Amino acid sequence: MSGTDAKTNAKTNEGNYFEDFRVGQVLHHATPRTVTEGDVALYQALFGSRFSLQSSAEVARKAGYKSAPVDDMLAFHIVFGKTVPDVSLNAVANLGYADCRFLKPVFPGDTLSTESKVIGLKENSNGETGVVYVRSTGRNQKGEIVLDYVRWVMVRKRDKAAKAPEEDVPHLPAAVGAQHLVAPEGTSFKGFDTAASGSPHLWDDYEKGEKIGHVDGITIEEAEHMMATRLYQNTAKVHFNQYTEGNGRFGRRLIYGGHVISLARALSFNGLGNAVLIAAINGGRHVAPCFGGDTVFAWSEVLDKAELKGRTDLGALRLRTIATKDRPCADFPGAKDKGYEEGVILDLDYWAFMPRR
Repeated sequence: MSGTDAKTNAKTNEGNYFEDFRVGQVLHHATPRTVTEGDVALYQALFGSRFSLQSSAEVARKAGYKSAPVDDMLAFHIVFGKTVPDVSLNAVANLGYADCRFLKPVFPGDTLSTESKVIGLKENSNGETGVVYVRSTGRNQKGEIVLDYVRWVMVRKRDKAAKAPEEDVPHLPAAVGAQHLVAPEGTSFKGFDTAASGSPHLWDDYEKGEKIGHVDGITIEEAEHMMATRLYQNTAKVHFNQYTEGNGRFGRRLIYGGHVISLARALSFNGLGNAVLIAAINGGRHVAPCFGGDTVFAWSEVLDKAELKGRTDLGALRLRTIATKDRPCADFPGAKDKGYEEGVILDLDYWAFMPRR
C-alpha cells in the first residue's frame, strides 16, 4: 500500500482477516439497533410469514404477551448483522450454526446489541482461507440475553504467506437438550385460537418420523435480498458488492444464508401453522449457494417431541427443515451417503414451540 493509500484508509475499517483472530478474543460490535414496527412490516413484506402470534396483537395478548412479539428470525438477523463488520466482512461463506437458544421475546421498541467471543480457529488446506468459530450474544436494552448462538464462517486471509493462528476447533453439542429450552414466561396457550392460526393441528397431532411437504415455493428477487440485508445492517461484501464478487468464484453475489432460513420458515407455515415460536437452533448447514432468481421450496421432518417442565399448554417439536432451490420437495430430497442430493441448499435442525390440546 502506498503512503497516500495508507493515509487515505487510516480511519476506515477493512474488516478482520483470518490471521487477525485469536481464540478468547472478545468483539464488542457497534451500532445497537432499536426494533420498530416498520422493521416488522418490512420483514413480513419480504418473507410473507403468516404465523398468527407475530401477526396479531390480539392473538398475542390472549396468550399473555403485552403485544405481538417480533418474529424470532428477525431478532436473530438483527443480532447477527451486528457481528458482520468484525467477524465476516471478508467472509467467503457462512458455514453453519449450533447451540442457539432464544431466551427472551423481542418487541418493537426494544434495542438490541451484540457481543461475540472467538471460540475456535482452523486454517483451510489451501492456505488462503480459514474457519472462525464465534459465540455471539444478543441483549436488549435491559441487558437481558434475548438469544445466544455459535456460528462458524470461512474467512479470507489477508496474506497467504502469513502464519495461521494455532488450530483450535471447539466441541459443540449435537443439539440443545429439551430441558434447556426456555418457554416464554407469563404466557398461556391454553385454548389457542386455531381458527385464527389457520391450522387445526397442535403438538399432540404430530408424530416422530413424520414428514411434511410444505408445497409452496418462493422465488428470491435480487432487490428483495438487498433490502433484507440492509434491514439487518449486514455489510458482508459477498452479499452486497457485485464489483468485487463479479471477480469471485461465482461471478455474482451470494444470497445471505439467513435469507434462505427465513424463507424456509415462512414456507413451513403450510403444515406447521401452529409452530408459533422458534425455541432453539440445534445446527444448520448452508449446503450450497443460492442466487437471485432461484425458487426456494422446503419440507420438514419431526425428529422428536418433548414436554416442557411445568407447562401443559405448550410442547416442543424438534424439526429438521430441508430447503431446495428450483426443485419442488414432493420427493423429500435430502442427504445421500456422500453429500446431498442436487438442489438442496439448507439443512436446519431446530426446536419449535407449539400449543397443546
